[in-house]
This record gives sequence, structure tokens and C-alpha cells, in this order.
Amino acid sequence: MSAALREYTPTEAAAVSGIGIKSVHNAIDKQIIGSRFASHRNRVITDDDLLRLKLWYGVGSILSAERRKRLFDAIDENPGADTVRADDYLIVDVARAREQLAARADALSEADNLIHRSKGVLGGEPVFKGTRVPVRTIAAMKAQGATTEEIVDGYPALKAHMVQLAEIWAAAHPARGRPKRLADQGLRVKSSKSLSFSSDSAPKRPD
Repeated sequence: MSAALREYTPTEAAAVSGIGIKSVHNAIDKQIIGSRFASHRNRVITDDDLLRLKLWYGVGSILSAERRKRLFDAIDENPGADTVRADDYLIVDVARAREQLAARADALSEADNLIHRSKGVLGGEPVFKGTRVPVRTIAAMKAQGATTEEIVDGYPALKAHMVQLAEIWAAAHPARGRPKRLADQGLRVKSSKSLSFSSDSAPKRPD
């Protein structure tokens, strides 16, 4: 991880680690990882907690809870080690886990710097600075199967890297309440199409 100390909310920790938010809270409740505050609303997670979180669920199908705790003890005894022996047969690449977490943490930090809200732009929806591109819309398109190339073709103001930033930012900052309609965001539907079923897919009438 980078030398600077970083702290995360549970949703940010979930986005950076790739672990579900419920699992993050579960890890805190069971004291698998620490938290500076006990309440759900004010929990703060550190870089060290992120590493434990990633390893706890990463090797969960291989090691028992007791062995995973021993793995953590070994890491605490030698925090600078690149690899740690978990048991007689398994060696964990701790350095690789740190690198992956650091890369995603840096991406989230970059996204936070590039994304903002303005009441006069799309009704306050988060957008990339200097554009009217709604970040959560981009993340939703990617989640629904659109490729990065397709999205960039549709939004020339974006670069491929910005699509990746939209994904991690949206994961770290989930929207509250009901999703806004296109009209609420200042967007309009340019065209509509009527789709008809082929004869093969149309329901058959009973004889």
C-alpha cells in the first residue's frame, strides 16, 4: 500500500476490496477486522483492515477460520513480507494483494477528484468535471453488459479509463432513494422503437 494513511467508509471498502457491503459489516461485527467506531453509520476502515478483508474472504474456501486468523498473526509478525506461509501447503502472495488494493484505492481517489455535483447540471447528478456525462448512468451501462468501447463511442467526452473510474466510484457511492428519471437529469429520449415478436416467439393460441 502507499505510505500515506488512508481511511474508508464501509461502502468504499467494499468497492476497493471487491467484497460485498454486507460481508464488510459482517467482518466488523465479528471482529475479523477492526473499526474505529462501532456504529454502522460512523465506521472507519484502514488499509490494514482492507488487506485482512481481502485475504479473509479470498482464502475462505481453502482455510478454516482458525487458520485464517493464524495467517493474520503471521502477517502482523512480519508486516513487510511479500509472501506468508498459511500452512504446510499454502503460501499466500500478500504483496500481490496489497498491489491490487492500492491500485483500486488510487482509482477511487482519482475518481473522487474527477467527479462532482452541481445543481445546475443534470439536477445535481454526479458528472465528470467539464462534462454533462452522468457517472451512475455510465456505471449502470457497464453493469448491464455494454462494452467500454460502446460507451466511449456514445459519449465522446469520455476516455476508456473514465469508464473504469465510473464503476468504482458508483460502487463506493451508491445512490439513495429511487433512481431519477431521464427528464429529472435534463436528458431526453431521442428516439423510440417498437419491437414485435417473431412468429417463432409469439405465444400460440389454444386450439
